[in-house]
Amino acid sequence: MSELITQKQAYLSFDLNGEIFAITVNNVLEVLENQKLTKVPKAPFYIKGVINFRGEILPVIDTRVKFNMPEKEDNGKSVIIVFDIDLADKKLLIGGIVDGVKDVIEISQNEIKDVPNMGSKYNSDFMLGMIKTDDHFIMLLNIEKVFSTEELVSITEQSGVSIDLE
Repeated sequence: MSELITQKQAYLSFDLNGEIFAITVNNVLEVLENQKLTKVPKAPFYIKGVINFRGEILPVIDTRVKFNMPEKEDNGKSVIIVFDIDLADKKLLIGGIVDGVKDVIEISQNEIKDVPNMGSKYNSDFMLGMIKTDDHFIMLLNIEKVFSTEELVSITEQSGVSIDLE
């Protein structure tokens, strides 16, 4: 009798406004303590500024604002997740401020449930699915679909980072 072996994938889970989200560790380069941001004039409303990351300019977004959640005063406990995003065969790094990092969790494909239909105006393309734990749901994000290509180009241009998509 052959046993079905389910491949597990590692995800980094993080807290945002009391909700738990997770992204594949393949899209996480590093987790940084919250740092002083340099504001960028006329940047999109969810870009909080830029930081120096390994000698490069790293645009940093407020993930709460991007996800239409209430902004939070900086209490010194927030962290910045450095997301590694593939964009038109280019690597793009963006920092995302989150309330805190939880755990690295192993999830098998058969544990992932489909995102429920929440109406035609709700775009759930950026979610890979959800998993249920003992007392809450974890929303699995496809970080490469959280931003549109236009937003990513805008983020990079507005923060002084050049990206050539051709």
